[in-house]
Amino acid sequence: MTEILATAPAHNPYVVVADPGLNAYAEQFLAEVAAIEERRPTVGCVIPAYNEAETIGGVLDALLMQTRLPDVIHLIVNNTTDDTVEIASHWAGPHTRVTALGEQSTEIYVHDIGVNPDKKVGALNHGYSLVSDFDYMLGVDGDTTPEPTAVESLVAEITSDDRIGGISAIYSIDDSALDSRVGRWLVAGQRAQFAAFNMQNLLRGRNMAVLGGQFSIFSTGALREVMEQSHQRTPWVNDSEVEDSLLSLQIKSAGYLTKISATARAHVGGMTTLRSLDAQQVKWNFGAIDLMWPGQRGDTRGQPLHPNLRLRWFEHASMVLNILTRVGFLLLLIGSLSIDAFVFQAWWLIPPSVAILLNLKVVRSMENANRRDYLFAATLVQAEVYMWVRMGHFVRAWLKFFSHQQSDNWAAQAKAESGRGSAWLYPYLTLLVVVAAGLAIWVQLSVELRSTALSVGWPVLGIITVVQTAWMVIKIMKRHRGFRS
Repeated sequence: MTEILATAPAHNPYVVVADPGLNAYAEQFLAEVAAIEERRPTVGCVIPAYNEAETIGGVLDALLMQTRLPDVIHLIVNNTTDDTVEIASHWAGPHTRVTALGEQSTEIYVHDIGVNPDKKVGALNHGYSLVSDFDYMLGVDGDTTPEPTAVESLVAEITSDDRIGGISAIYSIDDSALDSRVGRWLVAGQRAQFAAFNMQNLLRGRNMAVLGGQFSIFSTGALREVMEQSHQRTPWVNDSEVEDSLLSLQIKSAGYLTKISATARAHVGGMTTLRSLDAQQVKWNFGAIDLMWPGQRGDTRGQPLHPNLRLRWFEHASMVLNILTRVGFLLLLIGSLSIDAFVFQAWWLIPPSVAILLNLKVVRSMENANRRDYLFAATLVQAEVYMWVRMGHFVRAWLKFFSHQQSDNWAAQAKAESGRGSAWLYPYLTLLVVVAAGLAIWVQLSVELRSTALSVGWPVLGIITVVQTAWMVIKIMKRHRGFRS
């Protein structure tokens, strides 16, 4: 330690001597400074819950097993018709545990706000009002279980850079407790879909267009700025189908960064029936269109080419190409077979082979890939059928948007998850009608016209397929730079 030097004696101003008293005081002062604990940022956790009786216990257990406990946990139960409140009440109250970071405490509050017309949005805003004085708000869905270090990782990342307004965890779906073949197949498709989406964002500088409500942390300062700039009374608004996408866009517009975590992971609930998956995906797609479409929302700054919307436009354009190539191939194949003009070409095997390689690369990037994931990717048939399912969701969302159909998509999803509703069949019935109408027209044409149509259609389809295949090759060649999806 450096000695503290006293004032020079009067008889010799050039001689400096040590003062033991000052040295002792300096040592005591430095020891007291070292003993002062660094201020720990405060984190308030909000869990909006609707009929989560089967999963809420696991979610609360996972939060209490975190290496960094939230300072408080508010469970906001709304519109529920099951035993969510009764079950969650067993966890209510203070909790203390010893972790590697020392002894930590939190307290769980269970709020039943009854009938709430704003549903999840209303529950989130109610929760925000309870934690608005905290540094950060952690939003967790009632069926999302984080890995033990998830909260610690999110807090470390968001406190490392004041420019960050929110960070989303890396999402996956737990497929260990599925009992139906259709459910296992659908979840395998969703796992691959999530993995590809996660890796895409990780490789884009970890910039995240959508801070998913499943498990994301927000700066409350950024939320206050969003409310001020957007003239909102609450961070989330009830006139958007994708409240998390809109808020992410607004956070970006306020000058903050929206990121995906490099390490924090959480397992979300998957859709195990075609009906429930359709309702969820249509709601997501419809909400995205609502944000993207020029002039649709007067309060969306930078529309339609806001930085958070460019990726959405690209995703929708890519889906349009997928529809054109698949439906085009089906119609051309039927047309060729009808006049005995179909000739198989070996090079047609190149695009599906490249697709398999790309699917396998996606699976290899997954943190917890299993045999079912590899089988889904390698067989191609499962992935291809799942793509047709996604195409149905996409078409139904756009038709719903252009028809100006007014409906409660939240209620539709709840209805579908309870096993009711048949709207998910509409795209496939429409496809059958289109194919039948096309055949009816086709048989009325002369052989010359059919031959001409095929001679034009196949080359056009070939050009589009070559472009798509080249794009897949580029994605295969991209390095993952150590990231895991």
